[in-house]
Amino acid sequence: MTHLPQTPSDDADDVAPSAQRHPGTVVEVFLVFLRLGLTSFGGPVAHLAYFREAFVTRRRWLTEKAYADLVALCQFLPGPASSQVGMALGLQRAGYAGMAAAWFAFTLPSVLLLVAFAFWVQNAGDLAEAGWIQGLKAAAVAVVAHAVIGMARALTPDAPRASIAAGAMVIVLLVPHPFIQVAAILAAGLAGALWLRAPESDPGRQDAFTVRVSRRVSVTALILFLGLLLALPLLAGLSGSAWASAADSFYRAGALVFGGGHVVLPLLQSETVPQLVDAEVFLAGYGAAQAVPGPLFTFAGFLGASGGAGVSGLAGAGLAVAAIFLPAALLVLAAVPFWERLRSNPRAQRVLLGVDAGVVGILAAALYTPVFTVGVLEVGTTALVLAVLAFVALNSWRAPAWAVVIAAGLLGWAVL
Repeated sequence: MTHLPQTPSDDADDVAPSAQRHPGTVVEVFLVFLRLGLTSFGGPVAHLAYFREAFVTRRRWLTEKAYADLVALCQFLPGPASSQVGMALGLQRAGYAGMAAAWFAFTLPSVLLLVAFAFWVQNAGDLAEAGWIQGLKAAAVAVVAHAVIGMARALTPDAPRASIAAGAMVIVLLVPHPFIQVAAILAAGLAGALWLRAPESDPGRQDAFTVRVSRRVSVTALILFLGLLLALPLLAGLSGSAWASAADSFYRAGALVFGGGHVVLPLLQSETVPQLVDAEVFLAGYGAAQAVPGPLFTFAGFLGASGGAGVSGLAGAGLAVAAIFLPAALLVLAAVPFWERLRSNPRAQRVLLGVDAGVVGILAAALYTPVFTVGVLEVGTTALVLAVLAFVALNSWRAPAWAVVIAAGLLGWAVL
């Protein structure tokens, strides 16, 4: 991993030459994330697996340890975890413009597909049982399994850390609650502090995720995050504007939901049904959201495009998508400097080793449910065969994840 130079003050980052601070380009970031946005099926856990394959295994933008650090940070934050990981990777690679490029490229394909579906929804059939969708779900099983095994080898190489990972998996599986992932990470960090030994070589400073954000930018982002959270409801109430009300609803959905993905759907339903769309339209969009690549939060684009009460069409979709993702971007900018300081503290090294192991356990739990239960158990033996074939292609033949996903979708269309 490329290490960024230390500067004498936090604000010095803003004037340092970008070539010294960032090892990549905005165009590079955009193209990589665009391909991921076109091929990353399977929900937020699968997205993290695709990211690992693309940036840790193939391009070596960061180490396994750095990636686990970043995933752990984004699991702590409310909002879409996979999108926040992507934003942080773009920020590290090409600065603030890289952060915007990563989000835009990863999000755009899903938004366009769901907005197009919103205009077509009256004539749409039921996509839930389509064979190609079942094939994509089977591919997600293989991608997540491949990621869990690879991360386990690197992050749980001994009995104590393997035990912490197993404990985190058990907690998440036995206590199905939106906040349980945060609780599992906290428990894993506590176990690491009490049980693990700090590494003598101090790998936390050598290969952890490193990105430069000035204190001024961080504090400004935090103030904006909290300010909008408080101001938008007041603006909606005082103005009576449907646009202000929609912005408030989608912003709160992005700001207050932990767990990302499917966890945001109940809140969106309560905020938009029947105020913006009726129940039938909401369910139709939810079905389509399962069939497209990219983050599930782009479901907001469908709702914004389908809405009534003066909010609809392309403008409504743009408002909804911007409002639901804005909190995620602000929180990434606000949290990164504090995370770096915590990680560099020698006393925090043991905690972070435990947290890394906990992330492995959380991904292992997600591999079982919902990835395996939905992708294989609800479909049958043929889906299991497809998942096994996809796993062999990834693990043994080193096929790229995007090619495996497309092949699984075609095979699902043919045989399921």
